[in-house]
Amino acid sequence: MQADPAEVGRARRWVRSRLLNHGVDPDAPMAETVVLVVSELVTNAVVHTGCPAVLRLCLPVTEDAREGGPAVPLRVEVADASETAPAPRHAGADEDATNGRGLELVELLCERWGWYPDGSGKRVWCEIGADARPADPLADVDWAALAQ
Repeated sequence: MQADPAEVGRARRWVRSRLLNHGVDPDAPMAETVVLVVSELVTNAVVHTGCPAVLRLCLPVTEDAREGGPAVPLRVEVADASETAPAPRHAGADEDATNGRGLELVELLCERWGWYPDGSGKRVWCEIGADARPADPLADVDWAALAQ
């Protein structure tokens, strides 16, 4: 991916196609959550670092879950060339703020997330369970509009 904010839309389209090819209903809450989280992480990588990013989607093998095995969460990874650690900011009382909520959304929507140094940059990752649902505090958010 290039260091261009327009690449965020390309990342969303790619994730939707990968989920669809993996048999995930694109309208399922889990799919909407994955697209939103990818959008936030890619936006952070591209806008805040000014560096190209690499997106990786690790889809679980579904046969295990069907046979009663443990449900493995879907993993999203975004690598970039910046060594600066991601710093969650909370938008606070300014409900009209248009930024500052990306990692806060990731914290709310994912089972867990983190980052680690990777070569000369870093890799930010998160895991989303198959039963992911929009968090109650954000239930009135227009998820479809955010995912475009």
